[in-house]
Amino acid sequence: MLEYAKVILPKVSFSRELFRKELAKCINWVGESEIGHLKEWCFENFKEMYPDILTSAFAMKVA
Repeated sequence: MLEYAKVILPKVSFSRELFRKELAKCINWVGESEIGHLKEWCFENFKEMYPDILTSAFAMKVA
């Protein structure tokens, strides 16, 4: 699922709302062992575009 996220998220990054929805799906789909890798990859690639979405999406997963 991590590889799927790496394919789909760049494709939907043009739309803030679509990116938020797909990121939430990806977070729910990846296994616990992959969540750290997904978070790291997302912040490396989308930190400048959507820092608020990333922060809130990954904070919800931890909670």
